[in-house]
Amino acid sequence: MAHKKARQRISYVLPLANSPGGHRLGVNGLAVDSDQSILYSGGRDGAICAWNLNLDLKSSVPSENPFDSPEDPPTDLTSKAQTKTTFRAQTQAHTHWVNDIVLAQNNTALVSASSDLTVRVWRPLSNESEAPQTIGQHADYVKRLATPNSSADWVASGGLDRRICLWDLNGAGKKLEIEVGDEEKSEKGSVYALSASRTILASGGPESIVRLWDPRSGKRITKFVGHTDNIRDILINETGDTIMTASSDQTVKVWSVTAGRCMHTLTMHNDSVWSLYSDDPQLGIFYSSDRSGLVVKTDVRGTLGEMDDGLSLAVAQENEGVNKVIACGDYIWTATSSSSINRWANVDTGADIQLPEAYRHHRASSAASRPKHLSPPLANGQSRKEISAQSVLRISNTASFPTAAIRDSDATTTYSALSGPRKGSEVIVDPDIGIILPIHALSEETIEGQHGLVKHKLLNDRRRALTLDTAGDVLLWDLLRCIPVQSFGKRHLEDVEPEVNTMEAVAPWCSIDTRTGRLAVVLEAYNCFDAEMYADELQVEETVEFREDQRINLGKWILRHIFSNLIDEMIKRDEAFRKELNDKISKGGQRAGAPTSIQLPPGGWSEIGVSATTPRANGSSYPMTPGMGIGVATPAPLNHLPGVPEDGAPLDKLTTDTSRTSADRTGDYFSSAPLPSESATKPAATPVEPQHDEKPPKSPSDADKESNGKDSNTLFGKKFRMGMSFGSKKLGRSASTNTEKPIVVDEKVEDGSETSENGEKEKEVEDSFFGIVQKIRNDYEKAVLENPDQKLESGITPSLPNETPVLKPPPMTTVIIQEETSGGSADLYRGTVATVGEDADLIEERAPMWLGDLLLRNKIPFKEPVKVSFVLQPWQDLLPSIAGPDGNSRLNANRMLRVKKILAYVAERIEAAAETVEPDALRPEEYLELYCYDQKLPITMSLATLRAHVWKGGADVMLYYKSNGRKPIRYEKKPESITGTPPTAQDPSSTS
Repeated sequence: MAHKKARQRISYVLPLANSPGGHRLGVNGLAVDSDQSILYSGGRDGAICAWNLNLDLKSSVPSENPFDSPEDPPTDLTSKAQTKTTFRAQTQAHTHWVNDIVLAQNNTALVSASSDLTVRVWRPLSNESEAPQTIGQHADYVKRLATPNSSADWVASGGLDRRICLWDLNGAGKKLEIEVGDEEKSEKGSVYALSASRTILASGGPESIVRLWDPRSGKRITKFVGHTDNIRDILINETGDTIMTASSDQTVKVWSVTAGRCMHTLTMHNDSVWSLYSDDPQLGIFYSSDRSGLVVKTDVRGTLGEMDDGLSLAVAQENEGVNKVIACGDYIWTATSSSSINRWANVDTGADIQLPEAYRHHRASSAASRPKHLSPPLANGQSRKEISAQSVLRISNTASFPTAAIRDSDATTTYSALSGPRKGSEVIVDPDIGIILPIHALSEETIEGQHGLVKHKLLNDRRRALTLDTAGDVLLWDLLRCIPVQSFGKRHLEDVEPEVNTMEAVAPWCSIDTRTGRLAVVLEAYNCFDAEMYADELQVEETVEFREDQRINLGKWILRHIFSNLIDEMIKRDEAFRKELNDKISKGGQRAGAPTSIQLPPGGWSEIGVSATTPRANGSSYPMTPGMGIGVATPAPLNHLPGVPEDGAPLDKLTTDTSRTSADRTGDYFSSAPLPSESATKPAATPVEPQHDEKPPKSPSDADKESNGKDSNTLFGKKFRMGMSFGSKKLGRSASTNTEKPIVVDEKVEDGSETSENGEKEKEVEDSFFGIVQKIRNDYEKAVLENPDQKLESGITPSLPNETPVLKPPPMTTVIIQEETSGGSADLYRGTVATVGEDADLIEERAPMWLGDLLLRNKIPFKEPVKVSFVLQPWQDLLPSIAGPDGNSRLNANRMLRVKKILAYVAERIEAAAETVEPDALRPEEYLELYCYDQKLPITMSLATLRAHVWKGGADVMLYYKSNGRKPIRYEKKPESITGTPPTAQDPSSTS
């Protein structure tokens, strides 16, 4: 463990309402299995869908009598009923866009490439419904896949990391890796297009160069230069001597490998050409699609190399750019940025095609050389209709072509008949050939997709988010309950936001995205525990007793409950482990080689297992050390700042004999006075107020904070603190531990083991979730050696409901553990809230140590609380000042401090303490008011909210207090020797 692990993050994806299968965002990849009549699609939602086409894709015989009229209504209805596509299966293969899919191994393996950096294989025809398996990974988005044929047992992938990798589909892993680009490592070497034959690999990308490689050795064969923009797709013929490329420069080029040059430049498109497809071994028929949505079929069979003599037809027009076009039998399918997939009737380009008069003699001149085995007549009778002149495209700039006037002679009637559904603004006009009218104005069938989320806005409370879906509906989500809580119908998201947003300022603790059409919440170790909310703002189903002003850590709260089943499973395993150890003890068997004595750490055995203040699994607790009342939700260590209760204690009144505990209780809020040095090491000398005994037991994190929340004894611990990979290396020290002893760093300790305080070398643990399990078990073994007659108590101490109230996220909420890489993030684990328990082995191995520390020991990484500086003065000097002799009234406090705490502090400073507490006495917030910019502040407003939404400046916040007249202010100034030193100005950064 000498190297630092990559940073890991936890994500959870909120489930959408149950709906039939289908994509939620645009579709990028298509593949068809003609044997099974199945269409596969890969989408931007990370999903792969399988569809039963219910079509005969192999038969060349018309499915209906060719002499029947295609306009016959009963036959049409029957035909449509028979060809209805139905949903077959779906798998959430990826956590980012699926960019490409291919079929291999006789159509039994569907391989997918994704922006989540992985290449995965799904076996949809197997009886076992296994999730897709990762067969390879790139360092950046994987854009394209290629395989020589559908029976091949390898697949090539290319990505933005400028690499082409060949993967074995039988489990042998990576066969070959090719670095794309010249020796100077061109930044434009990203792979956007890839194709393969048995003897050749071809790649292309933003550098506009086609590169050919030997798939067996990885060596470069040659390169073709000629395109002037990004190369988007490539085809290779079966013999490997002809390459066809599509580019954003609006051309399709045909290259001869043997001649080493471009043979033809085809210009039938007037926009960036995005996709090519052909199932003809010699590429005699191929299909192309472009950014404008035009789908073109080109037939160059029998032209004897003179492609200018070929026929290019505008078959269909999509509403948006066509990412992928494929054809099989009598049908064409197109994928766009819509979640739906369209199926179009294919067009027969055989010898009996009915072309306009102007094209017939040209077509006939090459007929003699055309092969006799032409395409069969199509079942829908389309081939018997005459093709409109406006549907024939000029295949290249050098091809002979009728003038625009001849083509447009019947334009008026043709256009009015065919283009009804299209807007006038969508009419394609080629400057050379005039209006282009696709043969099909409407698709035969639309395979409907679902609606996905495309826009989001995190609200100020950072607990709710607004989303907009592809149907235009706006939803409000609760990120902690993982459910939508309100629908606003079809409205603009920006219009809804002011209606539901609140005036709050909460620390960033998560990020959200909708890149796969669903709402994902991402938690990073470095800030996911930064945000808190007050418990009295909660709306919880079950009644929970909270302390006054108790705060709930949002990150801890949600993680505790999305991994609830995992915690249950770990407790079961822990019980079994302890039972086994206890059984060994009861049988009187001592471990072989066990030492006869063991040196106890200073301060007794309270630090073995869990700290003395840790709540047990059954809810009981050990007696608490007096004076150590650190609040659950307050991330301040005792020797940096005084302890803070959540019970509404008055603010810092410093250290008189009668208010000694005030410093212990309020340091989290105000740091205007130095902390007595002995307070950390002599807690027993501090008197305890009665209400402390009534508080719920402290969490394990409190004990950790009392010992700085970290361990500095080894270089190992030091390394991982710097990497933020987990919270604390050791269990909390006892209160009697001397925290001021010098830190000794042993530079030789790099094997992952730790050295205990008594000099013993502790067992090495893994830097993962399982490492925490190992630590707990190591502590059990120590305890057994020390007290063999004593039964072991559980070392697993998850947070209690008063700290993390019960949440019930939907069981289908997706849970993802990812690792940061140079090109993005790679998935280490993916499951659901329901399955994290049964996946415990996998999570133990792959989850970060900080997650184990949180879930099993309720510890979070220590972090200094963020403070806000402010100046507190009486309004118009009507009340006494709280300032010291120098007139300085500048204070620091935790950003979560509420206005009512400030008013309590003011009351304590300006009034003499009452000798007897009157039961019906007014609370400070009832007779004092706080103002900023002449605006009265609500008593529940925090300093963070005040600074962000009221003060809105960078300097110290200016606050003024005044009386509302409900109570006469009684005060007297006592000698300084009694009242202590008034607060002095202190810089926010000097609180430690």
